[in-house]
Amino acid sequence: MDHVRSQDGTSIAYERSGSGPAVILVGGGLDDGAENAALVPELAGRFTVYNYARRGRGGSGDTPPYAVRREIEDLDALIGEAGGSAHLFGASSGGALALEAAIAGLAVDRIAVYEVPYLSDEEAAQHWAEYVDQLTAALADDRRADALELFMRLAGSADEDIAGARGSSFWSGLEALAPTLAYDAACLGDGRPPAARLATLARPVLVATGGTPDPHTKGLRPGFFDEAADAIAAAVPHAERRIIEGQTHVADPAVLASVLERFFTR
Repeated sequence: MDHVRSQDGTSIAYERSGSGPAVILVGGGLDDGAENAALVPELAGRFTVYNYARRGRGGSGDTPPYAVRREIEDLDALIGEAGGSAHLFGASSGGALALEAAIAGLAVDRIAVYEVPYLSDEEAAQHWAEYVDQLTAALADDRRADALELFMRLAGSADEDIAGARGSSFWSGLEALAPTLAYDAACLGDGRPPAARLATLARPVLVATGGTPDPHTKGLRPGFFDEAADAIAAAVPHAERRIIEGQTHVADPAVLASVLERFFTR
């Protein structure tokens, strides 16, 4: 992996593949870049793809105290490596970060986001606030397993899914990433779509969701991601709303890449 140094000195690890206009892939919760890795070969035929590990994950460093602004500066450093401008694709909470980076004025061309987990009602927002408080307490006590369970329950995982994850070979890797759950929470703010800030976006934004419920998030209210996407699209002046039929929260990379390629080449 290559590395770029962010404004605060943090080393950010990334992999670069392909040639053409730059596309930076922004991962979501508990992702060190592995989840977007399958997208890279699908996009590399038309684009120079930058898949990176967000700070505190994988081969990237971390410099306390955390602030969303620091993650935006990480993206700015990557855009500099990419030649000064880039398209952004953000999955899940990574979509919230991509939108915040564009709002902050980074040299972004087009932005695509997939299933950003914003909340659409007051009851859900209250539940989110309780989650953030409990997450903060668990991480302050270094109770990483408890933090992971809180996140999985928030994401709609069933008891059997959580038990299976706890007994799996990848649980220790998730525990290493658990402190970054606070980073994703910060990117989502109070959990509601930041409509006033989104209204300032002048760039084209693709707001996509899958057309099939994900079995791993079956505890979420039906239509959860669609309601969030509709709210984003309503706030952004140049938004395109897209439902990708047959896809769940983790989309097939070939199908998703086809949608992204069409959007990024307009």
